[in-house]
Amino acid sequence: MLSREEILRLARLARIEVSDAQADALVPELQGILALVDEMRAVDTGGIEPMSHPQEATQRLREDRVSEADARDRFQAVAPAVEDGLYLVPKVIE
Repeated sequence: MLSREEILRLARLARIEVSDAQADALVPELQGILALVDEMRAVDTGGIEPMSHPQEATQRLREDRVSEADARDRFQAVAPAVEDGLYLVPKVIE
């Protein structure tokens, strides 16, 4: 599948420094990975709907209701500058 020269070429293209000894060690590892990919490609997946997550988990939803009192006026009372319910801040981009 992959030769030592191909691995060295790929490493050079990826800007990864690989010595000759490392390239020799990578040959069987990468061939094993590519063999696994070939096995996975051989599986017939026609009619199987893609999943967004491998587990069929659903999110627990809470009731959409107000749980805290409106405290905007209390928070804005201590702000340095407020106008029409909005915080005024200094201009930082000119």
